[in-house]
Amino acid sequence: MTVKPVVARYHATTVAVDGAAVMITGPSGSGKSALALELIGLGALLVADDLSQIVMQDDAPVVIAPPELPGVIEARGVGLINVPHCPEAQLKLVVDMGQIEMSRLPTSPAITEVNGCAIECLFRVDAPYFAIAIFNLLRHGRHAPAE
Repeated sequence: MTVKPVVARYHATTVAVDGAAVMITGPSGSGKSALALELIGLGALLVADDLSQIVMQDDAPVVIAPPELPGVIEARGVGLINVPHCPEAQLKLVVDMGQIEMSRLPTSPAITEVNGCAIECLFRVDAPYFAIAIFNLLRHGRHAPAE
């Protein structure tokens, strides 16, 4: 087993759907772990809670689980719980819980930079379908209109 050097650390919770990771960022108490738990309830796997480590693999950012408490997530008011997990996944999406999406249909996805790579970024949507939309975006992709 080869050790991959850690390139960056983010105060973020990351889950994966079919090997595609979403890193959930935002200030303390913004709902990072809550959104992750909703995604896990839909079938996602926890990569990392609270601290996501990024390494570059084949010129793509990969989130790896820190060695402390693998498969453990904090559920506010409940405590630390064990959940299904995986050791790593390629970063495909960032969700910024510190900003609210105001557009009903954003004209183009926001982009953020992670280790020099452009990654699609969503802002928080205060609606009960948000986790389901993220899960399906990771699993099935974004609709591209016919030309």
